[in-house]
Order: sequence, then C-alpha cells, then structure tokens
Amino acid sequence: MNVNIHEDYQSMSKAAANLVARRIISRPDLVLGLPTGDTPKGFYRELIDFYEAGLLDFSKVTTFNLDEYYPLSRDNPISFTNYMYERFFNHVNVSQNKIHIPDGETDRVADECQDYEEMIAEEGGLDLTVLGIGENGHIGYNEPGSKLGSKTRLVELSEESIVREVPGNYDGIINKALTMGVKTIMNSRKLALLASGPRKANVIHDALEGPVTGDVPASILQLHPEVTVILDREAAGDLDGGELMV
Repeated sequence: MNVNIHEDYQSMSKAAANLVARRIISRPDLVLGLPTGDTPKGFYRELIDFYEAGLLDFSKVTTFNLDEYYPLSRDNPISFTNYMYERFFNHVNVSQNKIHIPDGETDRVADECQDYEEMIAEEGGLDLTVLGIGENGHIGYNEPGSKLGSKTRLVELSEESIVREVPGNYDGIINKALTMGVKTIMNSRKLALLASGPRKANVIHDALEGPVTGDVPASILQLHPEVTVILDREAAGDLDGGELMV
C-alpha cells in the first residue's frame, strides 16, 4: 500500500487526477471504477481541465460507477447518475455506451445486480477503481457488517450514512442503494482511495492501520496488492506513517 499525504484538498485532487490520467495515457481503453460524494469533486474538475487542455482523451474509456440510491429515478437531483453527468460526463468525451451506473429505477433488482457483474466481466474486469470512504468505513455502499465476499447487490443504508449523506428532505424516503460488493471492488487490478478533511482522520487510521474487519469495510484494502491512498494532511492526521507529498 502506497500512502501519499498532500498539503491540502486541491493538491490531493490533482494527485488523484494525475494517477488516473497516467493510466489512461498508458491504456486508452481503461476500465475505470468511479465514486461519488464530496471528496471526488475536485478530482473530477482536474480531469475535466486535462480534457479541455487537450491532454486527455476519454473516448475509449469504459466506466462503472460504484453505486446508486434505490429506488430513485436517474434524473432526480440527488441521484448519483445526475451527479456524474453534472460533474463529469457532460464535460468530457466518454462515449454514452461506455458509461455504466446501477439502475436505481429497476424493478428487477437481482437481475440488475447480476447484469452489472456480468458487464464488468465482459469488459475484462476493472483496471482501476477510485474509491471514497464513508466516516463509518464504507467503500461503495458496503456498510459495516458487509461480507467481505459480497458482490453487487441491494443494501440497507446505515443510519449514520443516511444522516450524513442523504439530503434532509429525502430522510425516510431513501434508505437503500445498489452497490458494487466488497469482492467486486477487490477484484479491480488497481485501487485508489481518496479522503480529505479532519472528519475522515479516525476512519482512515482504522482502515489503514487497524485490523482487517467487516466492521470497517475499507480495512480490507490492506489485503489488496495494488492500492494507492491519496490524502490531504487533515485526513492523515491520525496516521502513524505515510509520505508527505508537497
């Protein structure tokens, strides 16, 4: 595991974008797993800047998003589909037929989850998956207690995730999500974990330096052979180790 600590959010976001850009340049048909949430917003902005400067071509890249709220229409303002188009896909040249996001409107949940796994397999698996981390240690929406061998499935969101991440006017309405499983994520050939801010410091310590446990799903990343962790100084505040990158 390679832990890189950056001075601030902007430099952390740029480092994450640089990592992905290098992979796309070396493999234009990269199969890329993508997150949502607050932390990746700067990362997406940096990737868009690369594209607008003519430095990066996404036309052959295939993307698979980690998760989507359920049940929720794709055009709902809080959907992760809406997030991805507003913050990334509308601004770069990823082909529409290469964008994959779990269908939060499906009435065939089991089939949707199986189909998602099969689509990933048909692409040869995920080359690189970028992850955020919840304050309770979730990756994707694999909440504490998730089985480490889990695949794409419908999950109940924890109360903590609902309070912290679901907008207040949807409290009591949105309490489930479709998510890649822990095993699905771990099958990615390379992983990049992003975290920023002091509220992530405790869980980053637990995930990277604590025991591997289903109570902190992100802790399983310790067992992956190719993980790059990209943090700002605040998120790294409780770590014993790591290299400061200025």
